[in-house]
Amino acid sequence: MRTRKKYYLKTPGKILIAAAAILAVLFIFRRPLSAVKRFLFSGAEYSNADFGIADYISPNDRDGDGIDDQTDILNGARDYIATKPEYKSAYYEGGWPNDGYGVCTDVVARALLAAGYDLQALVDGDIKASPESYDSDCGDPNIDFRRVRNLLVYFKRHATELTADIDEIDQWQGGDIIIFEGHIGIISDKRNVNGVPYLIHHGGANGKGSRLRPGYEEDVLELRTDIVGHFRMG
Repeated sequence: MRTRKKYYLKTPGKILIAAAAILAVLFIFRRPLSAVKRFLFSGAEYSNADFGIADYISPNDRDGDGIDDQTDILNGARDYIATKPEYKSAYYEGGWPNDGYGVCTDVVARALLAAGYDLQALVDGDIKASPESYDSDCGDPNIDFRRVRNLLVYFKRHATELTADIDEIDQWQGGDIIIFEGHIGIISDKRNVNGVPYLIHHGGANGKGSRLRPGYEEDVLELRTDIVGHFRMG
């Protein structure tokens, strides 16, 4: 009588499969319907109109270009990522990277600059006005505005803070600023099938938006659990 040969995964393979299964179950049961819809409609893009959400138009036009601040910020973020900056964390005399490299904070700084907000000058001025609000190692305008922790303080003090709940989809608009633990980006005007907006950011991985997906504008908000702030300027 022949004995059926048994095949076994090596231990590392078993661990990886088990870990993936556990993560999948946790994700699905945390947001069951959303997870299923994401799977079925992966890559699909929608707009505010598809969910009956009115576009937010800022009442302000800080740079006087005839385009409201919210739209300017969104366009500025897209213009910056269109240059396909590679990822490198470095110090620059003058503050602004000028060599084709950048980090996540540069997406936000360039987006705001397009609307007339010089984040370097604004953060530096706020640190001088209220040094007790910031970490003790602040005081260098060449780098202070490129640190996420400083931007969190600045936006809490000077921007409108909104919900961090991504299920409140009508409260999110393209051009909003979102801060995570150690990361920052701009909200896109594109949405996924659940109405959750895409993220415009610079996440590293050789200039790609993340290590899993190429690009700088991604459907990743439902995969994150570390949102610490959601703000709107103008």
